[in-house]
Amino acid sequence: MSDNTKVTESSVGAAQNHLGRGMTARANGPLRVVLAGGNGHVGNILARHFHAQGDTVTVLSRKASHASWSVVGWDGVTPGGWCAELERADVLINLAGRSVDCRYSARNRREILESRVGTTRLLGNVIRGLANSPRLWMNMSTATIYRHAFDRDMDEANGEIGGNEPDTPASWAFSIAVATNWEETFFASQTPKTRKIGLRSAMVMSPERDGVFGMLLRLVQFGLGGAAGSGKQFMSWIHGADFVRAIEYLIAHEEFAGVLNLAAPGPLPNAEFMCAMREACGIGFGLSAARWMLEIGAVVLRTETELILKSRRVVPGRLIESGFPFQFPEWRGAARDLVGRWRNHVKEATAAGTISREGVSV
Repeated sequence: MSDNTKVTESSVGAAQNHLGRGMTARANGPLRVVLAGGNGHVGNILARHFHAQGDTVTVLSRKASHASWSVVGWDGVTPGGWCAELERADVLINLAGRSVDCRYSARNRREILESRVGTTRLLGNVIRGLANSPRLWMNMSTATIYRHAFDRDMDEANGEIGGNEPDTPASWAFSIAVATNWEETFFASQTPKTRKIGLRSAMVMSPERDGVFGMLLRLVQFGLGGAAGSGKQFMSWIHGADFVRAIEYLIAHEEFAGVLNLAAPGPLPNAEFMCAMREACGIGFGLSAARWMLEIGAVVLRTETELILKSRRVVPGRLIESGFPFQFPEWRGAARDLVGRWRNHVKEATAAGTISREGVSV
């Protein structure tokens, strides 16, 4: 962690008091929360959290599903009955977007871009016509908007938007173009009664099998948890618990608007990141993968190496400056906690007969 992002015990203590004083979001009762495109990994984390708090949760989804909260159909393209869910909502969080875990073919590029920009434009148009628009609209963006960085941290004030470097691979430039178009569409929408925050989120780490942590954990378990490429590229991340707490913090603190980095204050090189995962799992060895191996593997698995090889050295400057207390500021402690949670989940699921002892759903 760089000097300007260190979190001391005294600052954490002061921040915890600050967080407690600011948590007034439910002073007038439960929140009405709408999660657009909220049926994915991050959406389920947020839906479970808000539902457990007693809030009224509505997920706008293209797919019908059974859940403990309301799921309302939408196509992400046209207005419909779902628009009524936004009237008098306290919080709208837009998570819609096609998965980027694919090859960037022409068709996939169109879908990746339009599923983000189009749904954001749609929501803005609908909100503009409401009599009682949401008090807060948070729109997902991505930490990959910043340049490939080894030399210094990228925060909201001094981070450099990428894409113009002469050696930027075409797939990386595409991802940055998507992110910038996404944010431009969001902030261009005319919603004067609604506070807006663009969430430049790093990878959200939680113990569920459908998330990025579950994928990395399986690599470690199979002996493949070594460095990727040079291993020097930085990895930005945030523990799922801190992700949820940060969302709550932004709801309660109305001084926040504009772009905000959602990442832990301790990005670290890939080799150190994977080493910490192996230690947390009690596994001493992990095969490394050279860049050419990753390129071949990406073709076979129908994905892109950008997800592994781009150096994302992103830090949460605004959250740190405001005194937000990260529960997991460093990866080593976060990895231990996540592995422990995953083991408890497997133990409970095995006892219930919903998962095998090898961790494979049955």
